Amino acid sequence: MAFQWPIRIYWEDTDAGGIVFYANYLKFFERARTEWLRSLGLGQHELRELTGGMFVVTDARLRYLRPARLDDELIVTARLQDSGRASMTIEQQAFLKPQPTSPDTRPGLLCEASIRIGWVDSASMRPARIPDSVLQKLKQS
Repeated sequence: MAFQWPIRIYWEDTDAGGIVFYANYLKFFERARTEWLRSLGLGQHELRELTGGMFVVTDARLRYLRPARLDDELIVTARLQDSGRASMTIEQQAFLKPQPTSPDTRPGLLCEASIRIGWVDSASMRPARIPDSVLQKLKQS
């Protein structure tokens, strides 16, 4: 089961045509990953303070399927796909939330991504091993 985070589309998220600007999906995915970690008791600021390390994005692959528009409500997901000692891959999706007044009540997949994040020492920014306690919480989610 993937973690879910709601997002509402505002003017600032759209381009001149009223469509969500493609790069903003990266922001939506970042917010969902951050809230997913927080829901597991892994606030990123606290992680850095307690362990001296932090997550950084090392690769992002997105696939755009349908546009989102002003005032749309989205559900953005995050799910651990794969993990190693120093990095992991998170599968993410953005769905259009079905509206009860709409004849189409199916949640529509708008964008999907595979985000690889690595663990680095926050002082040197060099790769390091993800702490075992962090990995355990992620694998249990």
